[in-house]
Amino acid sequence: MLIGCPKEIKPQEFRVGLTPAATREAVVHGHAVIIETGAGLGAGFDDAAYLAAGAEIVATAEAVFSRAEMVVKVKEPQAIERAMLREGQILFTYLHLAPDPAQTRDLLTSGVTAIAYETVTDATGGLPLLAPMSEVAGRLAPQVGAWALHKANGGRGVLMGGVPGVGPAEVVVIGGGVVGTQAARVAAGMGADVTVLDRSLPRLRYLDDAYRGAFKTRYASTDATAELITRADMVIGAVLIPGAAAPKLVSRAQLSTMKPGAVIVDVAIDQGGCFETSRATTHQDPIYEVDGIVHYCVANMPGAVARSATLALGNATMPFMIALANKGWHKACADDPHLAAGLNTHAGQLTNAAVGVALNLRSVTPTAIIGR
Repeated sequence: MLIGCPKEIKPQEFRVGLTPAATREAVVHGHAVIIETGAGLGAGFDDAAYLAAGAEIVATAEAVFSRAEMVVKVKEPQAIERAMLREGQILFTYLHLAPDPAQTRDLLTSGVTAIAYETVTDATGGLPLLAPMSEVAGRLAPQVGAWALHKANGGRGVLMGGVPGVGPAEVVVIGGGVVGTQAARVAAGMGADVTVLDRSLPRLRYLDDAYRGAFKTRYASTDATAELITRADMVIGAVLIPGAAAPKLVSRAQLSTMKPGAVIVDVAIDQGGCFETSRATTHQDPIYEVDGIVHYCVANMPGAVARSATLALGNATMPFMIALANKGWHKACADDPHLAAGLNTHAGQLTNAAVGVALNLRSVTPTAIIGR
């Protein structure tokens, strides 16, 4: 198979879909790889590294999209990229379709076979291609939140760990999954007073046992959430419903109950955000204020640490990419139901039920497509 990797064009996205190591792996398996010149520079990989791994360097994204049988990316294709997709081509990347009707429409029109990293599953019910970026984003969230708390950025001017005689910041993490756990670990490590909210009692028990009181846990009732955000200096949104739009857990009206200058970090913004007042921002212009509350809603947070994030993502995606290249998408998905769960569109049909519900579109199951 001819595998192509274009340079990411989403603003301030410095990651790259293929590392030189993944390129070498594909070549060893008998596949050809084309890389757009400069695609890896943001993550610290120059063209020479890809050439040494056996890739061909091409001058433009158009050359990648026109030639490649499978396009491997990081972020969802932008409008100019979607116009270059075609039926019979595989697109392997993050998609986050539920809050993005325009992208969904374009993918269906193109006929491309789109497999979304974020809906590939594993035997334990996890999301193995989302997890590495969730870990990165979770660990970043308290760091960027601490920066947003600086008075010069509009925040309360509160130090995360406090100082002797002055208490630490109070941090509330909504969601105890991968993002929330990593956020709580880092925030607690910075010395903050941290509470994690979740609706799963087994998950709360696990967090309590595994982290031995490094942070507190509460059941995520409506009342508990409303109470805790009034005390919080920082609220980190870390909820996820795989493939679906994120639920809105804090309303605009509730902002008036929060401390002036408190910070919201919405890690769920890729799925539409879990605060009513969230809207996607970029690394170039990451924060805005609503009713005195500072919002950080960067939709590609891991892009800020592009090298670490690219390496982590490459480790996770490589086996699935090789399976798709070795077998073709149909057999690879037929052999692996967890990879099949990643199928979001094929030949003009939507194959993810959660996206269909979010966008009021008809969908079919991946099994209905693969079984043909």
